[in-house]
Amino acid sequence: MSTNVDNGASEPVVHARGPGADSETYAGSTSSSSDIGADRPFRGDDLEKGPSASGSGENEDVQLKLVKTFTNAASETDIAVNRRLSRILTSTENELQLVDVDYSNCPPMGGGRPYPRALPDRAPYEVTFDGPNDPLHPFNWPIRKKLVICTMLGLDCIAITIGSSIFASAVQPVSEIYGVANVVAILGITLYVLGFAASPVIYAPLSELYGRQGVLLIASFGFALFQFAVATAENLQTILICRFFGGFIGAAPLAVVPASFSDLFDNTQRGTAVTMFALGVFVGPILAPVFGSYIVQYTSWRWTEYVTGIFASVIFVLLCYFFEETHHPTILVNKAKSMRKQTGNWGIHAAHEEVELSIKEICKKTVTRPIKMLFTEPIIFLITLYNSFVYGILYLLLEAYPIVFVKGYHFYANGELPYIALIIGMMFAAVINIYMEKDYVKRVVANNGKPVPEARLFPMMVGSIVFPIGILWFCWTGNYPHKVHWIVPTIGGSFIGYGLMAIFLPCFNYLIDSYLFLAASAIAGNTFMRSSFGAAFPLFAGFMFENMGTNWAGLLLGLFSICLIPVPFLFYRYGRKLRQKSKYAFDLQ
Repeated sequence: MSTNVDNGASEPVVHARGPGADSETYAGSTSSSSDIGADRPFRGDDLEKGPSASGSGENEDVQLKLVKTFTNAASETDIAVNRRLSRILTSTENELQLVDVDYSNCPPMGGGRPYPRALPDRAPYEVTFDGPNDPLHPFNWPIRKKLVICTMLGLDCIAITIGSSIFASAVQPVSEIYGVANVVAILGITLYVLGFAASPVIYAPLSELYGRQGVLLIASFGFALFQFAVATAENLQTILICRFFGGFIGAAPLAVVPASFSDLFDNTQRGTAVTMFALGVFVGPILAPVFGSYIVQYTSWRWTEYVTGIFASVIFVLLCYFFEETHHPTILVNKAKSMRKQTGNWGIHAAHEEVELSIKEICKKTVTRPIKMLFTEPIIFLITLYNSFVYGILYLLLEAYPIVFVKGYHFYANGELPYIALIIGMMFAAVINIYMEKDYVKRVVANNGKPVPEARLFPMMVGSIVFPIGILWFCWTGNYPHKVHWIVPTIGGSFIGYGLMAIFLPCFNYLIDSYLFLAASAIAGNTFMRSSFGAAFPLFAGFMFENMGTNWAGLLLGLFSICLIPVPFLFYRYGRKLRQKSKYAFDLQ
């Protein structure tokens, strides 16, 4: 559509591309004097009326220059996307720029009414953040507010991961009560972790469409309900089914919390936030058996589920009161709704309100693409394989530790206390990772603020060497309880804990930095394989350690982990070349 306006000055020309275009440019020339510079950001007072430059005395000229910055954070990538759209609109007060409407294939309005007139262009009515320092933007929230939200998210992660392994303390009494083998009762852990594998590919797009808050609240409430359902179940079938759905529904934090951290922190701060997330993912499964065994010893196995359900209920209440929406587009949607309610101007809207996804698109983007990327991208496959192996070891240790310390060292009352050494090793690795973030930030600044994926790999290089040392140390010393003091395999466990965290964290950050806007798909594929390993390892752990012996089973695991040592070194050397050849990865260096 073109409009020529003659106000006694030179004729401005307005060109419109119609609705739905990603960007439109309105250009024109006018003799009207205006202090709106070409490089000045849009302000609320940029829509002004004044005398025409022609000196006609008619207050009819309206000049508007709108420069919008739309900030969008993608869940899967956790990277903020900034898009700048510029417009110059010149028209008379009574001659508004309208969008062409085609009613040829539309049904009648009804009641004999004619079709309504064309509406003005939607773009000037679209709300955005008010510049980079807008207090509404999560990047600019007070640090105290961010810490409160991060604490809520961290507790939510711990609640979910505690639920995965606290059932390990209930395996023996459940198998005795219902007359089944231990491996059948262990399905309570396996099915729960399988729920972890299935649901993130659903939660990720839901949080992108409807925001983080609603998804987290629904998942937290549903998780608490299924913990109470397990606690009150009357048969093994109900226990196993409810365990699966507890993991499936409750797994939202595994997909949504990293995205929320990306909403809250930029590239220079995100690594530290992800470290806190990883601590929740790893410390939870190790911490649960420590107090779970005391619960079973002094009460009943059902109280392991009651305690988890009560904890989850408290987290749900805290999320209701203290968690605020962090998803940038959803914040703008809420802003637009509030402005519509206050002004009665139904034209005010946010760009995200126009986003629609069909079932086909959701399946393609959240199921097909992650699996395709997992098995066609060498970076994702090898990083995920390593990541999944160490995650499987985490759940395998739930079976190995009782064999070593309860059967071997006769720690009948407190056989889970040596798990604390694992936690100490993990926390030490987390501190080292946070310290090394300073070097990473320097590299990002030197790279003009762009991610440097290979700079994430230094802790992983150390962890890849420490990890097999810890496995061999723990398994070979733990095999001789009558000759070796119990503190020796316990110390070996701290090396395993360090290796677990030192490998997992860089893997996670490396995928995010390498795939940016497609990181959600990369992480979804990673979560699928990682959770599958976590579900499978406990099933054969008992048979492997009992039949092969702790020493030879440890040797097998140690040799496999030794074979994976070159992975971080190879990616440090060839990672950029692989990204340049990839269809999905980004090379910003």
